[in-house]
Amino acid sequence: MSFDSPAANRKFAEKYDFNFPLLCDTDRTMGLAYGATAEGETGGAKRIGVVIDPAGRVKEWLPKVDAASYPTDVLARI
Repeated sequence: MSFDSPAANRKFAEKYDFNFPLLCDTDRTMGLAYGATAEGETGGAKRIGVVIDPAGRVKEWLPKVDAASYPTDVLARI
């Protein structure tokens, strides 16, 4: 999830050869809902970790994660 535009996310994904789309939250609605930003904050999102189950329930919420290692860490747990 990023606050960047779809074009910026597409360029970033192409640069790093991602095989999945990046989600855009340009109005920060989801970032506010999940605690990745606060009302009135500007700049990038906080690096939080959220695991959502198939029913849409939050199963894990971590206030700070390492963007490089969190994907591997969480996949090992689920």
